[in-house]
Amino acid sequence: MKRLEKMHQLNEVEFGELKAGAEEALAHAQGRKITLRTRAVPRRRRPVVFSPRRIRAIRRRLNVSQPAFAQLLYVTQATASKWEQGLRRPSGSALRLLEIAEKQPHILVG
Repeated sequence: MKRLEKMHQLNEVEFGELKAGAEEALAHAQGRKITLRTRAVPRRRRPVVFSPRRIRAIRRRLNVSQPAFAQLLYVTQATASKWEQGLRRPSGSALRLLEIAEKQPHILVG
C-alpha cells in the first residue's frame, strides 16, 4: 500500500494569490480583462515592380559595384546581376529594400 504524502495547507497569503490569479483568468476568459496591448499597424501598399533600368539607377546612385550592391541588399551577386539584366525580378522583402534604397539611400550606405 502506498503511503500518502501530507498535503500542503495554504496559508492566507498563498490562498489570496491563488484566488486572485483564478479571478484574473476567469475575467480574461470572459472578455472582461484584456492584459495584452494591441496596436493596429496600417498596411502599406505593395512595392511596385522595379525595372532593370531602375535597379541599375539605384546602384549607380549609391555609387557601388554590383558585388557591393548585392552585399548591401544581402543577395548574391548573380541575383543582383540578373535583376539588372531583366532575367529575374525582385520580390517580397527585396522590393521593399530596393524602395528604401531608392528613397533613402543613406540608410544602406550610411
